[in-house]
Amino acid sequence: MIANDDWAVAAEQRVLDAALKLAPTRGWGRAMTLAAVKAAGLSEADGELLLPNGPRDLAALLSRRHDAAALAALPDPGTLKIRERIRAAVVARLDAAQADREAVRRWAGFLALPTSLPLALRLLWESADALWRWAGDTATDENHYSKRAILSGILIQVTALDLELGRVEALAALDARIQNVMDFEKWKAGFKPSDLAKDFVGALARVRFG
Repeated sequence: MIANDDWAVAAEQRVLDAALKLAPTRGWGRAMTLAAVKAAGLSEADGELLLPNGPRDLAALLSRRHDAAALAALPDPGTLKIRERIRAAVVARLDAAQADREAVRRWAGFLALPTSLPLALRLLWESADALWRWAGDTATDENHYSKRAILSGILIQVTALDLELGRVEALAALDARIQNVMDFEKWKAGFKPSDLAKDFVGALARVRFG
């Protein structure tokens, strides 16, 4: 049984490592999660305690691993202009996802399911928030939310393009959209909350199915 938090964190990462090897051929779901638990040397009982929500918990672990990898790869933001910070942050996040390209395709297909959409949007928001905090954003008014909504939309679009068409197309889209970050007041005027969910599902579907 699970002994302590340190053990649990290490065990979660072992299961995730196993899942990344299995997902390209087995998909992202309960069966794959159980197989990953077994491959990590854990019992099914420990797996249930470690990942009570099964593939959803595993999906969150992957997103947060990619967030951490992106942040670790980024330089000191102090020498960069804000536009350069946002571009560097998005590119670092693309690099992190690209490292697990085939597994991410199956992960995206799972998150595109209607039952997974609330989790998908939460994870995307977490990613945008982490990158904005690295970039030095200290807004506490409505702009805090507007900036993260804009960056969330950019992240999912360029990640889908990067995995589907390649880095050249992804960077072209990033450079075309990054002005939204610089001009978010104008963007806010036409934004509807449903737009992000619709764009998110469409982008995830492109990652999964091409």
